[in-house]
Amino acid sequence: QLQLVESGGGLAQPGGSLRLSCAASGFTRDAIGWFRQAPGKEREGVSCISRSGSSTYYADSVKGRFTISRDNAKSTVYLQMNSLKPEDTAVYYCARGSYCSGYESRISSFTSWGQGTQVTVSS
Repeated sequence: QLQLVESGGGLAQPGGSLRLSCAASGFTRDAIGWFRQAPGKEREGVSCISRSGSSTYYADSVKGRFTISRDNAKSTVYLQMNSLKPEDTAVYYCARGSYCSGYESRISSFTSWGQGTQVTVSS
């Protein structure tokens, strides 16, 4: 069974940057989404990248600050996070889906969730 493993989280100052990685245990051509969940809040969609990497999607809250990319040769998807804000603090997860369109409203359709990586933005 395909497994996804997130890494790259940590503590960053407001305005700082982090790069998250989502590594698949095997080759995958699925769409990959990044999601996050802050304490006391529901899980929300952050970004999604299509199977080929030609299409990317972003939540309004991160548009212009985050960049998603993938290296299919390495079976890895990245989330470059710049200009971080305290409200970006959350556990970040990656998961696979059949496609990205509408990913924010159909989180339950994504599978193979990783264990998550904590991102904390604080001075």
